[in-house]
Amino acid sequence: MKYCVLFLVVLFMSCGAPQQKDETSLQDRVIPPPPDDMVLITGGTFTMGSDTGDETPAHTVWVDPFYLDKFEVTNRQYQEFIDSTGHPAPPYFRDRDFNKPDQPVVGISYDDAVAYAGWAGKRLPTEAEWEYAARGGLPEQKHPWGDDEPFTRCNYAPIHRGGKEADGYEYTAPVGTYAPNGYGLYDMAGNVWEWCRDYYDSLYYGVSPDRNPLGPDSGYTRVLRGGSWLSINPKHLTCSSRLELRPFVKDRYYGFRCAKTP
Repeated sequence: MKYCVLFLVVLFMSCGAPQQKDETSLQDRVIPPPPDDMVLITGGTFTMGSDTGDETPAHTVWVDPFYLDKFEVTNRQYQEFIDSTGHPAPPYFRDRDFNKPDQPVVGISYDDAVAYAGWAGKRLPTEAEWEYAARGGLPEQKHPWGDDEPFTRCNYAPIHRGGKEADGYEYTAPVGTYAPNGYGLYDMAGNVWEWCRDYYDSLYYGVSPDRNPLGPDSGYTRVLRGGSWLSINPKHLTCSSRLELRPFVKDRYYGFRCAKTP
C-alpha cells in the first residue's frame, strides 16, 4: 500500500512540474517596454523590396521583435558620446548649418555609427528591420505615411534648388519636425540617409533567407536607407529605396539611428 501511495505522490509531482515550467517560460517571452528614446517594433512578415532596380525581387521576410530609436541620433547625443569616450568629432560639428543640438549628427562613417551604438548599448538595424519599421504598419505603401508624394511630409529638396518640393529647410531639420509614421518613428524619410549593418549586394534579394536576413557575409560597401535633405528624386524617399556607400565615407547627408534586441 505504501508503495502505491509513494507512486501516486511521485506521479502528482511529475505532472505538476511541467505546468509550472511552461508558465515561467511564457513569462520569459514577455518583451519589456522599450527605453524612453526607442519604440518597440513587434515584428512580423512583410514584403521587402519592390519591382524596380536593385530592390528586386520583392520577397516575403519575417523579422523578430526589436527596438528602434524614435529619432535619428542628434548632435547633442553624439557630443555625450565624444565626451565619454574621446571619439573624434565628425567634420561638420563646427558647421553652423548642421551643428544645432537637435539636428541629426552628420558626417558619420559606418564605423563611427557602430562605435556610438556599442557605447549606447545598442546596434545598427539590419536592412530588413529598417524597412519593416519604416513602413509603419502600412506594408504595401511606398512611403512611411502611405502612397502620397512627399511634398511637405519630410525634409528633402533644399530651397536653393527651388521647386515646389521645397519644405522650408535648406539643410537638415531638427529631428521630429514632421509627423511620425504609424509606429511612432520620426524622419524615416528624408533629413539624413541612415546606415544599416548590412553589406550591400544588388543581387542579395534573390538569395535572401526569409527570416531575419542579415545581408551578405562580406562586401566593399554598406547599405543606407531613407533619403536625405538633398534628395531631389522622391524615389529616394520610398521605404524600399537603397543606397550603397563605402563605410569610411563621411559627408553632410549621412547619419544614423540605433536598434536594440529585446
